[in-house]
Amino acid sequence: MKQDLETLMKANHADALWITGPAQHNPPMVYMTGGAHITNADLFKKPGEVPYLCHGPMERDEAAKSGYQLISYAKYNYKELLKEAEGDYLTASALRYKQILTEIGLAKGRVFLHGQRDIGNIFTILNKLKEMLPNLELLGDGSDAILMQARATKDADEIERIRKMGCLTTTVVGKTAEFLGAHKVKEELLIKDDGQPLLIGDVKRLINLWIAELGAENPEDTIFAIGSDAGVPHSNGTPSDIIRLGQTIVFDIFPCEAGGGYFYDFTRTWCLGYAQDKIQALYDQVKSVYNTITSELKTGQNANVFQERTCELFEEMGHPTIRKDPQISSGYVHSLGHGVGLNVHEKPWFGRPEDPSNMLMPGSVFTIEPGLYYPEQGMGVRLEDTYFVSPQGSFEKFADFPMDLVLPIKGK
Repeated sequence: MKQDLETLMKANHADALWITGPAQHNPPMVYMTGGAHITNADLFKKPGEVPYLCHGPMERDEAAKSGYQLISYAKYNYKELLKEAEGDYLTASALRYKQILTEIGLAKGRVFLHGQRDIGNIFTILNKLKEMLPNLELLGDGSDAILMQARATKDADEIERIRKMGCLTTTVVGKTAEFLGAHKVKEELLIKDDGQPLLIGDVKRLINLWIAELGAENPEDTIFAIGSDAGVPHSNGTPSDIIRLGQTIVFDIFPCEAGGGYFYDFTRTWCLGYAQDKIQALYDQVKSVYNTITSELKTGQNANVFQERTCELFEEMGHPTIRKDPQISSGYVHSLGHGVGLNVHEKPWFGRPEDPSNMLMPGSVFTIEPGLYYPEQGMGVRLEDTYFVSPQGSFEKFADFPMDLVLPIKGK
């Protein structure tokens, strides 16, 4: 939680965090500012001090909502800096950062970098800045030990915001099921009112519309994949594919609050009208593993324990797993889950056995999503819900939704 940030900074000998980029669709900046409408900013957080927020002059009122110490870029004469840089804009930017950092007492020390900027520009600027301030050590947090670790547990407000996204998400899934079920069928195909077959692209456009109408965003698209595409875990689905009865459809939806806020993550697998015996058997196995894992969850355990358990269960059923062969493309090919928050994928990581920091504890928010994939047989199955650990240590699912494989088609 954010209240842990000071302790985590001290434990990792961080003299400051430097977060750069916009205050929307930029998780580190959203986390620290609340997602104000700021197109470009730099935030400096030192232990025991109120953060400094550097902003453009046109966005001073938005920046002021943060309650932080404000520094306007207009304070620095960019024309003079550009003259000093002999017309090189990136050098001029580095010179401005040198002035800012010197003024706030960060001309030296260990500073951890976060945020989103064009990699070419910021790489050049930071290299020039290090030449200007040789006692300044700029670091990436490759082990996710500070900011991402603080974000790994959520407070009550964050939990409630994710819960609302869960309700919104399952509402859209329900609309999708109702829409599909109302179609007429001709020769095993779903048919639109104009007599043409319903396509994957038609459904995905409606999903995006419904998400927008409910006030959320879908920045990372939706997985709505049928047949062999359903057997490839992160295939988004081919827009021109025709929707047929009896084929597996993997529907993985992960919208977020408007402005790049909190995500939700949810998957169901459907067969329209009916399911072949081999598909039903595969589905039953995935659901059995889902039920076993969710019944065995315990606080204080490393998330990877449950990934290992999932591999064990699928191997006992005769399926290949990523544990035995990291290069497989059929069977159980991914990790059991991941954290969810301002990133759709964040800590705790279920697939990192050597990382002791991925513990399930009060405030953890994460997915459980076992799946089996056989693209060569034209089928794939995944079931996913997002859970959290309550302050009392119980595991709770944010939103309920039926887990039926077969979706009835009224027009069949």
